[in-house]
Amino acid sequence: MSIDAKLQSLNITLPPVATPAAAYVPFVRSGQLVFISGHIAKRNGAPWVGQLGTDMATAEGQQAARAVAIDLMGTLKAAAGGDLGRVRRIVKLVSLVNSAPDYTEHHLVTNGCSELLGEVFGEVGAHARSAFGVAQLPMGTCVEIEMIAELD
Repeated sequence: MSIDAKLQSLNITLPPVATPAAAYVPFVRSGQLVFISGHIAKRNGAPWVGQLGTDMATAEGQQAARAVAIDLMGTLKAAAGGDLGRVRRIVKLVSLVNSAPDYTEHHLVTNGCSELLGEVFGEVGAHARSAFGVAQLPMGTCVEIEMIAELD
C-alpha cells in the first residue's frame, strides 16, 4: 500500500507547511538528509497548551505527539517534492515534553509520534530518538518534536 493510501485509510490529511513563528526555516536538506525544524503540538489550529504531570495525563500527551507527527509528515512531504514515497528512512526524532519536575513518562508521550510513523511508513519509519522533559516550550505547548529523514 502506498504512503498516500495508508494515510487515507487512517483518515489523515496532511497539512501544508506551517509558516515559521521565528527566525528559522521549516526544513533544510543536506545531501539525502532532511532536517525538519521542531513542530509544536496543535489542537484545532492553536497551540496545544499544557504540562505533563501537572494538568495533562500521558494519554493526552500521546495524542498531542500524534498530532505533531501529522504536521511533521506534512513538512516532510513538502521537502520530498510532494512524494512521501521518496522517504528511505525516518532517521531520528528529538522530542521535548513540557513536564513537571517529577514526571517520568516522556518516552510514552513520544510514542504517540513514533507509533504513527511506524504505522504509516512500516520498517522505513523505525527510527532512533531522544525524549526529554523540559520546564517550558514555546507558547506553553505540551510537546515539540523535530525529525531527521533520509530521501532518495
